[in-house]
Amino acid sequence: MNPINTYLEKSKAILEKIESQHSLIEQASQWFANTILAGRMVHVFGSGHSRIMVEEMWPRYGSFTGFNPIVELSLTFHNLVVGANGQRQAMFLENVSGLADRIMRNFTVTEEDTALIISSGGTNIVPIEMAAYFQSRNIKVVSIISADHSHASNSKREDGKKLGDYSDLILDTGAPVGDAMVPIEGLATPVAPGSTLGGVLLINCIKARVAALLTEAGQPPTVLSAANVVGTEEAVRLFESAYDQHAMRLAKLYQFKP
Repeated sequence: MNPINTYLEKSKAILEKIESQHSLIEQASQWFANTILAGRMVHVFGSGHSRIMVEEMWPRYGSFTGFNPIVELSLTFHNLVVGANGQRQAMFLENVSGLADRIMRNFTVTEEDTALIISSGGTNIVPIEMAAYFQSRNIKVVSIISADHSHASNSKREDGKKLGDYSDLILDTGAPVGDAMVPIEGLATPVAPGSTLGGVLLINCIKARVAALLTEAGQPPTVLSAANVVGTEEAVRLFESAYDQHAMRLAKLYQFKP
């Protein structure tokens, strides 16, 4: 089969996998909506390329406040690939024990908060310790992993525990072991990963359902919208209003108690 067709066919299988998790997506959305309705935030974290899903949730067109995107540049800024701020350092740092606690030392969280942790393999130390941090504070944790890949992988932790072990609910991207989905004749290893596709589908299913739940509860979200949809003036108003709302919610996370 042509590699293009192969990827598209496997992508259809990922879509079916996401569809099969409807009840889990519904539950995660209910938890997140409850957090936002309480005036708190859903903490969203991912290291490495999982940062893509964090930014897909907020802020971007078609998204809204209530989500706290925790994006550590030391774990995600690898555009230079080698040299200063390169990929080797990022991959090293995402397996440094204790870094998650240092990140969360910046915030004051409550049991009304919830967390969404994204890690395809669910085996790197920092995402696992982020989930453990939230659970230790009675905060519900939803994780997005690639289940087959995670099950076939070894945890970087000495105790062997993975992200799924610290999750109240697990969503599966549907990507295969190794992530890459397309074999090429004459090439020893497959190409074209699928976890980002599955992750983005899950993120936007959650986003859409949460928006509906907030609206049904009488608190419709302020959505970042394009000028060619709502007009230039309204687009500017929505952006400024949404950013102000985000700042007010975020301020609560910096209200430290002695």
